[in-house]
Amino acid sequence: MGAGGCGGGGSSTGGKKALTLGDIGWDEDVALNNVLKALLGDRFGYDVKLQLADAGPLYQGVSTGQIDAFMDTWLPYTQKVYWQKYKGKVEKLAPWYEGKATIGLAVPDYVEAKSIADLNKYRSQFGGHITGIEAGAGEMNVVKTKVIPGYHLDYTLQASSTPAMLSALKKAIANRKPIVVTLWKPHWAFTAYPIRYLEDPKGLMGKGEELSAIVSKNLHKDKPEAYAMIKAVRLTPGQLGELELEIRKSSPAKGARSWLKKNQSVVDPWIEAAKKAQKG
Repeated sequence: MGAGGCGGGGSSTGGKKALTLGDIGWDEDVALNNVLKALLGDRFGYDVKLQLADAGPLYQGVSTGQIDAFMDTWLPYTQKVYWQKYKGKVEKLAPWYEGKATIGLAVPDYVEAKSIADLNKYRSQFGGHITGIEAGAGEMNVVKTKVIPGYHLDYTLQASSTPAMLSALKKAIANRKPIVVTLWKPHWAFTAYPIRYLEDPKGLMGKGEELSAIVSKNLHKDKPEAYAMIKAVRLTPGQLGELELEIRKSSPAKGARSWLKKNQSVVDPWIEAAKKAQKG
């Protein structure tokens, strides 16, 4: 999870243009926000603030212009309720993530189970439980209400927290023990550990989502460089995985700058787009 600052969009501070990015605290959002903060601050003179909140308040903030942009919308499924409520009051940009965002049940590569349907067969190895995350998370509801009954699993879904789940996963892999956890992509764990999703032949985990930004309706004219850069963002699964790992090594701000030094060619098109908007 990333720490978010406060601050509203709109007025400039000390000669700098103020920009507020919504921060939902998820790894991919924290990572991308800090890259944009560095680029827009260093190259275009923006004072970028991160506003930490849950999805509902972030959509609402963008709709009123108090938040300029929120980079981490999961659509068309996970955040469908917020999109339906605010879609007429925000601008949604093309997906920045060049992969499908998915949820699933993940296991270490060395376990024998290949599919969710195999879990009952290997129940004794896994101890009959799935290590979950926060009880209110969307994927926990999917596992509880669709996957367990849909596959007739004789398993208990144990709610905990994302850090606790990741700690249990790390410990199991270190000891080469079987474990099954609720996880999602993009997530740095798939870059850091030898893990894979269990196959989902019934498709109960969904077909995957797109990660896109929503921006305030006036952003393109009020802050054209910021709008152009946000619109130009594109990251592959590999690039995002590396960025998330860099941020975990130190801090979000330091990790973002470390990644930028190694990936200038990735962000050059974003910078060029912002420069063109500046001239225009």
